[in-house]
Amino acid sequence: MSFAAPVDPDRARELLASAVRDVAADHVDATLLARAGEYTRFAGERVHQPQDITEHQVVVRAVVAGHAARVSTSRVDRVPDAVRRATAIARDLARTAGKPGGAWVSGEPGADDQVLRHADTEAFDAGARVAIAADAMGRARAAGTTAAGMVGRALTQLAVASSAGTLRHVLATEAIGSLTVGDRDGSAHWANLHRSSDALGVDVAGTVERAVRSRGRRPLPDGQYTVVLGPEATGELLGFLGVLGFEGGLADAGVGVVAGRAGGRAASRLVTVADDAFHPFGLPIPFDQLGTPKVVVPLLTDGLVGAAVTERTGHAHVAREAAPATVAANVVMAAGTETEASLIAGVDDGLYVERFWYTRLVDRQAGTITGVSRDACFRITDGALGEPVAGARFTQSVFDLLATVDGVGAELRSQPIMNVWNGSVTAPAVRGHGFRFGPR
Repeated sequence: MSFAAPVDPDRARELLASAVRDVAADHVDATLLARAGEYTRFAGERVHQPQDITEHQVVVRAVVAGHAARVSTSRVDRVPDAVRRATAIARDLARTAGKPGGAWVSGEPGADDQVLRHADTEAFDAGARVAIAADAMGRARAAGTTAAGMVGRALTQLAVASSAGTLRHVLATEAIGSLTVGDRDGSAHWANLHRSSDALGVDVAGTVERAVRSRGRRPLPDGQYTVVLGPEATGELLGFLGVLGFEGGLADAGVGVVAGRAGGRAASRLVTVADDAFHPFGLPIPFDQLGTPKVVVPLLTDGLVGAAVTERTGHAHVAREAAPATVAANVVMAAGTETEASLIAGVDDGLYVERFWYTRLVDRQAGTITGVSRDACFRITDGALGEPVAGARFTQSVFDLLATVDGVGAELRSQPIMNVWNGSVTAPAVRGHGFRFGPR
C-alpha cells in the first residue's frame, strides 16, 4: 500500500500560489495543514480499531492597513473563495476601525521545498504494527495482565504561499506509539513519537514488568519528596513552559518568567531547554504556519531564563477553535548522562513517578500546576525501587522543581503537546527534590 501525501505536492504548491496572486489586499497568505495517518489500535486480545485518517485544512489570512482576517476551509478547491472572504472581512475591519491595525506580515520572499521523510517509517505498515500489538498482548497475557495501545504512522504536510512571493512546502513522516499494561491492581505506561519509526523503541517487556511490579499499590502519604521523574513525567512539566511566559504575547504583556526573570536563574545548571525545530527528536518542521523560517529559541540555558518564541522567530500558530498565538512547538530538553537506574540509586528515601495526567495551570506567575501521578509509581528506599504507590494529587511549581534537579537521564522520549498542530515536547528522566504531594 502506498504512503502518499494528503494533497499532491505539485497541486498544493500551484493551488496556494495561484490563490494569493493579484489580490485586493495589502498581503495574503494561505497555509495548507494536512496529515494522512494509519493507526493500529488494540486492547485485550485483538486489534479492535484499525483506522486510516486523511485530513486537511487551508487557513487564509488577509491583511489590509494592518488589520488581519482569517478564513479556513477543509476543501482545497474552495481556497480562492476563502481568499475573497478573508480580504472582504479585512477591508471592512480597516474601514470601520479608528486606527491602523498591527498585524505583522511575515516571511521573506523565497521558495523552499523540504523533505523530512524516513524510509523506515514509510515501511512501518499494518503488518509491522500488528506484530508489535500481538507481542504486547501476548506478553501481557502471559503475565496475567492485559495490554491496550496504539501504534501508527503518518505523513504530515505543510505548505505556505503568500502574495509577497513566499512559497514553502514540507512533507514529514511521523511514527507514534503508546502502550498501557495492567489490571485493576497495577499498571504501567510507555509512549513515544519520532519522525523515524526505528527510533520509537517500543518497550513492551519493560512496560509489562513495571505493571506486574506495581500490583498492590498503597496510598502515598502527603508530603514533600525527592523524586525521579520518568521522561513522560518530565515532559508533562516542560509542556507548560509556553504558558508560564515563554510565549511572545505573554512576555509583551509583562506576564510570566521571561518578562520578570530574563537572564536570571530559574532552574538548575543541569537544565537546558530550547524550542528547536532542527532537533532530530520530536516533530521538527523548519518553518511556521505563516512560512517564516524557524530559529532555535533558548528557553532555559544552564538554568538561566532565555527568550520567548514570537512570530519573528517562526512560531506563529493557529489551532482549531483557538485564537492565533505564538507557541513553542518543538520543546526539547538536553539529555544528561545517567540511566534511570543510576538516578534512582542516588536516592535514599524518595519516589519514582512514571507519568502525570489531568495536569492544569494554577498560578502562571509562580509557575504552579496541579495534577495526579499515574501508573507505575514506587517508593525509593536506599537507592532501589520499593513498594508501589497509588496515584496522588500534586500541586507544584515547575520552576521550584527544576531548580533542584541534580541528575538528568540520557534517554529522550517525546510526546504531543495538546492542541498544538505538529507540536511535541521531548524530555529525559530527571531527579529533583521537594516535590509536594497532597494539599499545599
